[in-house]
Amino acid sequence: MTTDSYIVKRTGRSRFVTLRGLRHHVLEWGDAALATPDRPTLLMQHGWMDVAASFQFVVDALPTDRHVLAFDWRGFGLSDPTPADTYWLPDYVGDLDAALDALLFAPGAAHSPIDLLGHSMGANVVMLYAGLRPERIRRLVNLEGFGMPATKPSQSPKRYLQWLDELKRPAELRDYDSLAAVADRLRKNNPLLPEARAAWLAQHWSRQRTKDDGGAGRFEILGDAVHKRGTPMLYQRDEVLECWKHITAPVMWVEGDQTDVARWWGTRYTKTEFHERLDVVTSRVERHVLAPAGHMLHHDQPEALARLLETFLAP
Repeated sequence: MTTDSYIVKRTGRSRFVTLRGLRHHVLEWGDAALATPDRPTLLMQHGWMDVAASFQFVVDALPTDRHVLAFDWRGFGLSDPTPADTYWLPDYVGDLDAALDALLFAPGAAHSPIDLLGHSMGANVVMLYAGLRPERIRRLVNLEGFGMPATKPSQSPKRYLQWLDELKRPAELRDYDSLAAVADRLRKNNPLLPEARAAWLAQHWSRQRTKDDGGAGRFEILGDAVHKRGTPMLYQRDEVLECWKHITAPVMWVEGDQTDVARWWGTRYTKTEFHERLDVVTSRVERHVLAPAGHMLHHDQPEALARLLETFLAP
């Protein structure tokens, strides 16, 4: 592991807010006074098994200062886990709505639409939300939020049985003996991630257990292992697209040139099918490919992504 360290240019401030009964961790960069109707607050939402701090590299690379917020989804980072035994996509949508109420849209106060960005799972959530509350969104950015393969009702019995069997087994995540080992895991998942960025992320992606935790000295990933369980509900493509049809904000789609969706879904779902789905959005849609970049393109090409954001989010 390199001895070089990543130097943060814009330091994020950490605070907590209670959303729907759960304490959520919020990161804030810049001052709220920077937000204007033409350059509003930018809310960035991370993907599955990631954390809000994941956007640090992009925030640092933004050409001009602006007010940026990001929060850890329930069960990730420093946010509380769900009290149930399964995570449901609608809960993330509900948490996002509650977060905007708490952080930006005080009841009865005048407010302007915000800019909203999501990556992967977070992008799937913000796309739904932008169709449900279009009046709240000025610009919408989707980073590799492909959605899921279409499903058929005949798949339902098998999916329910799989979920029932998963409930009988304890959900576990591997732990690590050092931060360096966590960083190595990050780079194994994403070979394009520079060592200095991996070492910085490892500090925010994990925490060291104490003697009371039963694993003194070892590092655990800041993600609830219950996320590894699926749900018994099938992905309803047509319902999702009906929500997308109500999006009014201009949309920017960004993907990495090295993202291979066949690794996830084989031939059941392709990039071509995704772009056909995206065609249902009736507002202006920009499409970009970053290279070289994979699924974690905000880690691989933060400077290039920041330049795209600066142009797309301009007044």
